[in-house]
Amino acid sequence: QVQVVESGGGSVQPGGSLRLSCVASGSIFSIGVMAWYRQAPGKQRELVARIDSRGTTNYAEFVQGRFTISRDNAKDTVYLEMNDLKPEDTAVYSCYADVVRTGGGWYDNQDYWGQGTQVTVSS
Repeated sequence: QVQVVESGGGSVQPGGSLRLSCVASGSIFSIGVMAWYRQAPGKQRELVARIDSRGTTNYAEFVQGRFTISRDNAKDTVYLEMNDLKPEDTAVYSCYADVVRTGGGWYDNQDYWGQGTQVTVSS
């Protein structure tokens, strides 16, 4: 079994900063892509940023230059540093991990999602 748990959400004023963390734990052999998605009320879930196991990153245009994704492979953890937050960044932010599980000599590959953490940007 694998668990993915986010933390670090909260409320902040426009222009403020937050740092999200996401830890994967359990029967993990390796993790490929880790990513952050967000979903605002009444809108579809959208990709915010992704990072592969080598550290290659991709960002949505709407966060370019404001958000930074990073990961610590030894800790199976991904971070999202969010600066210059805007009201339109308000959403539930969820973590995604492409996990290769192992146990008893077998391996399989599955996608895992966290429960999400609320980010609210308001004055």
